[in-house]
Amino acid sequence: MNAMIMAVVVLLPILGGALIPLLPFRKRVQMEFYIEGLVLLNSILVIWMLFHRPEEVFILFRLTGNLSVGFQLDGLGTVFAGIVSVLWPLATLYAFEYMKHEGHEKYFFMFYTITYGVTLGIALADDILTLYCFYEMLTLVTLPLIMHTLSREAILASRTYLYYSLGGAAFAFIGVIFILIYGNNAQFIPGGVLDLVKIGDKTNLLLFVYVLCFMGFSVKAAMWPFGAWLPKAGVAPTPVTALLHAVAVVKAGAFAVMRVTYYCFGTEFLRGTWAQTVLMIFVIFTIVYGCSRALKETHLKRRLAYSTMSNLSYILFGVVLMTPAGLVGALSHMIFHAAMKICSFFCAGAVIYKTERNYIHELDGFGRKMPKVFIIFTISGMALMGVPGLCGFVSKWNLAKAAVESTHPLAVAGIAALLISALLTAIYMMTISVRAFFPGKDFDYSKISDVEDPNWMMILPLVLFVIAMFIFGLHPEPLISALTGLASFVK
Repeated sequence: MNAMIMAVVVLLPILGGALIPLLPFRKRVQMEFYIEGLVLLNSILVIWMLFHRPEEVFILFRLTGNLSVGFQLDGLGTVFAGIVSVLWPLATLYAFEYMKHEGHEKYFFMFYTITYGVTLGIALADDILTLYCFYEMLTLVTLPLIMHTLSREAILASRTYLYYSLGGAAFAFIGVIFILIYGNNAQFIPGGVLDLVKIGDKTNLLLFVYVLCFMGFSVKAAMWPFGAWLPKAGVAPTPVTALLHAVAVVKAGAFAVMRVTYYCFGTEFLRGTWAQTVLMIFVIFTIVYGCSRALKETHLKRRLAYSTMSNLSYILFGVVLMTPAGLVGALSHMIFHAAMKICSFFCAGAVIYKTERNYIHELDGFGRKMPKVFIIFTISGMALMGVPGLCGFVSKWNLAKAAVESTHPLAVAGIAALLISALLTAIYMMTISVRAFFPGKDFDYSKISDVEDPNWMMILPLVLFVIAMFIFGLHPEPLISALTGLASFVK
């Protein structure tokens, strides 16, 4: 019976979300209560499940032979499910205010809520086939969210997202097939499932397939050269871009890469090979490339998108180190980046919602008119920079420490990339805050007399994110200790 709750938390948002356009809500507030109640109930069930972890596997249905779609909850799934279940109710609350004037709200919230269940399907997947099925579903249910406004720019962005996602999934599927053929089973087993007897003299072939699979799944994690879809997706409403950049899509890509590396191919098979070196080059380059593009970008949401591209490769860097410390660094940044980036995106969304300004040069003087939003934005920027006392410092420290301990010769280049990224992040994030708070002594504030902070539905999630940044920044030991235990299986 305990195992059934895994199916419930996946299916409840999917089915409940599908009903949204069909229910006869007389007032908008009734729809808001229904959606927030549904999401909150599901999050409560997920959190209860995390503290009462089911030991057995729940098979939703069988396909053919020994292939099935099923759910299990292990340590890695606990981390991803925990991130999603905590952030989704807050993101939904924020979306109620933001979407007031966007139109087609019922369909927007239908796909928004369904995405919650699909993302949990990825977190709770028992095997590579189940993960792949929900991974593909994630592309399909987020596509309408990107093209929600139906503007020409939104349609072109959705096409780019679809082409990149389907192309990446095709490469990932090659890895799925080889895992099914050369693995002892399809389930996620700490240390990997490959059968060395079956592999025989095909080691280089399997390594090549791993590289393809890694790159395929990392399309959603926006690794260069497959991340062009991410800045373009910024045309979607901010609740969607925050969802794409901080919670569901990009984290699903990073999570899938972790599963493939540590639970399918296995680090003992991969560590020290040319495949590890090739992927580390791509990841390190993406860290610097994303920050460099963010520094150049003048559009607010696109600047944050390039920042996401860089920060997601922090996570991938921890993964390709293929050590226990590397996995701890990757998981800690996966958690902390979710809070930091959703906070900064929601701040940007509040500015766009209240003022319809999209470019950084248009934000001069906004700090005095929107003090709550820009103080919070500045704190999130400092966290992304890695200022001590905030959570971003903890995860970057763990990644740098793991790189120092690594024996891979490229790890030193990774440390250099992290330092360069910290400097560039400080420039591209603090530039915005400085313009907002210090526009110059001759600045005419009458030009922005209509600018003001948003209401509590937007401010409350931001305040909670900032509190989380300080709590994890000042007292990270319990979480890091738990992540260290989770990563102890890595040899």
